[in-house]
Amino acid sequence: MSIETNRNIVRRWVEEGWNGRNLDLIDELYDRSVVQHDPNSPIAVTNTAEMRMYIGGFQNAFSDLHFTTEDLLAEGDKVLWRFTSHGTHTGALMGIPPTGNKLTVVGMALFRLANNKIVEVWVNIDALGMLQGLGVIPAMA
Repeated sequence: MSIETNRNIVRRWVEEGWNGRNLDLIDELYDRSVVQHDPNSPIAVTNTAEMRMYIGGFQNAFSDLHFTTEDLLAEGDKVLWRFTSHGTHTGALMGIPPTGNKLTVVGMALFRLANNKIVEVWVNIDALGMLQGLGVIPAMA
């Protein structure tokens, strides 16, 4: 696999999967036994069914969720995606009822690919900022 192929797979996932809300793309772009490492995740992700639940949960909670790619860097079998996301909290998220709040959350995800599939992902988002934006945790003065 070339570095450019890996970058294009992740770019396609962001544009068509996340922003295009196409969860069926998971079966095409992710390995069936994909593992996601995310210390803030409400569920463990160790396969495509769990990945679908994880992503679907955010898409259902933020009806207008959209990601802007700030950086998309590739080297070897890894692609780093740095993003800014925007969305309105219109559905329940991790037991938090809809607030109607508009949020901006930044983060990064590191993808490892093999055989033209995403096999592993490490996610780090500004969870504190997200929870403050939802009003669950008070913002610092």
